[in-house]
Amino acid sequence: MSAAAGSKTRPSKSARDTCARELTVGAVAARSGVAVSTIHFYEAQGLIRSARTGGNQRRYPRQVLRRVAVIKVAQRIGIPLSIIREALATLPNGRTPTAHDWNKLSNGWRVLLDERIAKLVRLRGRLDECIGCGCLSLKVCPLRNPDDVLGGDGPGPRLF
Repeated sequence: MSAAAGSKTRPSKSARDTCARELTVGAVAARSGVAVSTIHFYEAQGLIRSARTGGNQRRYPRQVLRRVAVIKVAQRIGIPLSIIREALATLPNGRTPTAHDWNKLSNGWRVLLDERIAKLVRLRGRLDECIGCGCLSLKVCPLRNPDDVLGGDGPGPRLF
């Protein structure tokens, strides 16, 4: 065997530096605690971005770990992905949220959560009205047909 055939070419220093800064999809999944399919889904939804290698493999910048963390926290508190995407799109050049950015995003989401909490409290109040009744009347039940909004559409099923 010749020396050339047995030796391996080492990547250049700049290639090694780039590899050290970029993560494979598997590394992102392992470090963020989400499935590879979730990482792919987030990318398809425009929440994160990757670059492709010459071999067409995805490579993610290390900062994607913070973006994934922000996405997961927002999802955990019930923020829909569409709203998360809109919020992340407000960041310049798609950058990773800073502490200041997080404060701004979370304050906006706090308003949404407050509205949802108020709606749930109203719903709980209406549920108290039905405890013991169990009728779920299509005509008068405040849970099944609040304010009889479906009655104006005429007889017959409207939600099926």
